[in-house]
Amino acid sequence: MRQWWVLFTKELLEMWRNFKWVWLPIVFLLLGMTDPLTSYFMPQILDTVGGLPEGAVIEMPLPSGNEVLLMVTSQLNMLGVLIIVLAFMGTIAGERKSGVTGMVLVKPVPFGSYVTAKWVALLLIGVISLFVGYLAGWYYGSILFDPIPFTLFIQSYLLLAGWYIFILTLTIFFNSIFRIPGLVAFVTLATVIVLSIITNTFERWMTWSPAQLTGNVGSLLMEGRLLPDFGLTVIVTLILLAVLIYSSIRILRSKELAE
Repeated sequence: MRQWWVLFTKELLEMWRNFKWVWLPIVFLLLGMTDPLTSYFMPQILDTVGGLPEGAVIEMPLPSGNEVLLMVTSQLNMLGVLIIVLAFMGTIAGERKSGVTGMVLVKPVPFGSYVTAKWVALLLIGVISLFVGYLAGWYYGSILFDPIPFTLFIQSYLLLAGWYIFILTLTIFFNSIFRIPGLVAFVTLATVIVLSIITNTFERWMTWSPAQLTGNVGSLLMEGRLLPDFGLTVIVTLILLAVLIYSSIRILRSKELAE
């Protein structure tokens, strides 16, 4: 356990030295603020930009606070996912390419400790950055539009965090397969996009898909309830997380020992 903790703290320190603990939360903060502010000030923005006939009056119905938070969810599900994958595409692949992984694992360091320490560090900074962005969206949505219950904010955040955890686990999995960070990012994003498209297209047969976690966010915010097969989605997601981490350890061990 002490060895794992040393690896874990090393990851956190390295993220601090790379300023990821600074710029990632800031970027997510800006993403979370964007939709509430632009939705509220859109008439003034259009009036400032100009191009409208003189005397024209802009009347735009204001969305509800829950609708604004759903917009924030979509923003974080697109740009947020892209940023988080690009930020961590070289977590293992970059170290394998530079030879750092071999130097670490030549010592009596278990492969499981090496992978899981990186995985937990990624999850920590990922869910904290997500929380900062989602909190900003909830705050401005509640201030500028309708008040959004804090319990609803927490429940929807936990669902979105579950989706992020799945994506970060996929990132670790493909890091263990490929040496090229860019390839890791491409395959991870492609997998997420394909999974989301298939889930939305064949929603009736894909009720178990982890991508349904974002669907549950929308259902919770707009209808105040979870989708009927929410329990199945959670169970399958947890199983896939365990399989992906176990596979990451086995794949990395086989590749490093072969080399």
